[in-house]
Amino acid sequence: MKTLKARLSEKLCNAYLLEGDDLFLFDKAFSMIKKACNLTMEDFNFVRFDDDNFSVDKFLDSTQVLPLVDEYRLILVKNVVKIGSADLKKIASYLENPVSTTVVVFYDFEGKFSLLKDFCQFVDCKRFDQKMATAIIVKELSKHGKQISQDAAITLLDCCNNYLTKAMNEIQKLIFCDNENTMITKSMVENCVVKENDFVVFELTEALGKKNVDKAISLASWLIKEQGIMALVVNHFRRMFFVSISDKTDAEIASQLGIKEFAVKKIREQSKNFSKMQLKKIFALLEEVDYKIKSGQMLSDNAFMFLIMKILYI
Repeated sequence: MKTLKARLSEKLCNAYLLEGDDLFLFDKAFSMIKKACNLTMEDFNFVRFDDDNFSVDKFLDSTQVLPLVDEYRLILVKNVVKIGSADLKKIASYLENPVSTTVVVFYDFEGKFSLLKDFCQFVDCKRFDQKMATAIIVKELSKHGKQISQDAAITLLDCCNNYLTKAMNEIQKLIFCDNENTMITKSMVENCVVKENDFVVFELTEALGKKNVDKAISLASWLIKEQGIMALVVNHFRRMFFVSISDKTDAEIASQLGIKEFAVKKIREQSKNFSKMQLKKIFALLEEVDYKIKSGQMLSDNAFMFLIMKILYI
């Protein structure tokens, strides 16, 4: 993603495979590719396929159509999940010898098109690190005559679990939060931005690790109303225990747990608030509470608060 602009200035490829987890970056990359195509007759030279209208035969037929007036014809394949290996092989066969005037962009959120990676220009749309993401937020706010403090930007990204997609939506609220002040502060972010449950669980775990009883109970009282929150907290501590005892790299652990490498890094940082012995005891406690819920000895809400209080005093 970071080098896409430079690559586009050198050469426009016939196929791009976008992979990652941040929709904002997908759309940003596609916008750059579309701009490089320089379409003036978009109604004729831009085609979009999704799960509702996609079939491999329609797609292949579309690739053969020559552009009208413009130099290129652009095809976007987005939100397509109903596709099998036979169809992918047909697409791969086309990509081995593509029509020179056709540019295809695949949005691949779930790895459905990974078989095509060798035939496409790959674009990584995984979440940016905080430095890169902050720079984008600062640039976006400057368009509206606004600035943001460093701690406010970090808080915004934390609340959004580092997804620029969500951060950009929250920015629209922050712009109008205080019309008289051009600087967006940390307190404004905390008051205006809706936090992701994952981030609140992270905050709760941080409070538990630092034995901040008042904050932990306050967060737990708020979280208990959320559907499925018990599972989120349990999974978070299980992952933390696994990360703390593993000697594998963040990338290897991410692959094993089926989560992003960024998440492993955050979990590793947070695990430092607990000793390995504490995490071992918490892991055993999780097993105990899980059994009591499943056997009907505890209601889920009661189990959640029981778990929080026990962890505070481990």
